[in-house]
Amino acid sequence: MHAMPVALLTLAGPEGPLTVATTERGVVAAERTEDHDAIRALLTRRLGPLGGANEGARARLARARPVFEGLLAGASVDASAVPIDLADRPAFDRSVLQAVRAVRWGETASYGEIARRVGAPRAARAVGGAVARCPIAILIPCHRIIAADGTLGGFGGDGPFDRTDALERKRLLLLREGVTVGLRAN
Repeated sequence: MHAMPVALLTLAGPEGPLTVATTERGVVAAERTEDHDAIRALLTRRLGPLGGANEGARARLARARPVFEGLLAGASVDASAVPIDLADRPAFDRSVLQAVRAVRWGETASYGEIARRVGAPRAARAVGGAVARCPIAILIPCHRIIAADGTLGGFGGDGPFDRTDALERKRLLLLREGVTVGLRAN
């Protein structure tokens, strides 16, 4: 088995550092940490043996950097042109994450709507699972996916957050885009 070439870059962000990892095919991870050893361990579990960055991985990273900088600055950035590498994800997750990626700035979609878009109309819960497993939530706007009743639903984001913090982060990300969404009444 050949080692997968991976390039890493850590950027400063308003919520702390964000480390981006790319392969030759595209962005494979974005985690809210600056611990490259932890990222490499995570990627080794996902992708198998890793190698150092090669020219292809470095070039992908260099082209993606301005988009990440814009996103971290809170700008309305079209991230759809940044190639992503979800080859290690199950086919269902890939289709869900591609559908989520199509939800534009300032728009939302429900988990059920995404399920219908991927041809699995009764799989809203499974869509939620795929969204929760997203390895690059900053490029795939999982925060734009809300509950069918128009409330926030859940949110994992791209870092370790408790539920209350995660929902507040989702609410703030949507508010930044001009979308007001309430919390579900318990």
